[in-house]
Amino acid sequence: MPHLTLEYSANLADEASIGQLCTSLAACLDAQRDNEQRVFPLGGIRVRALRCDQYCIADGRPDAAFLHANLKIAAGRSDATKKATGDALFEAIKQHFAAEFEKQGLALSLEINEFSESGTWKHNNLHARLKA
Repeated sequence: MPHLTLEYSANLADEASIGQLCTSLAACLDAQRDNEQRVFPLGGIRVRALRCDQYCIADGRPDAAFLHANLKIAAGRSDATKKATGDALFEAIKQHFAAEFEKQGLALSLEINEFSESGTWKHNNLHARLKA
């Protein structure tokens, strides 16, 4: 972990722009440090985007758009680390959509959810492959 899922309205951006955002947010997660230690293992980082073709935002105006980011992380990180991560991700999202924010109705949001390791199952060889 972490897994970052982006849900966005189809009228917000094209695939190239969303692809660039995914790459940028993955790099942002990888850059997080706590006492010079990586906060998130590189092999656990996932960023994915889900385009929503059916949606209604606020009063239904066709130019209104949204992006909601949900970061799922394992429990145990400090509040300061979670805040720093959230601040960095949200700033990257806001910067990415600054031009759109100026010309159309746009709702951007981010939430961080922690989960217990006892409620997850994993089968992953990425960590070992990255060490090679």
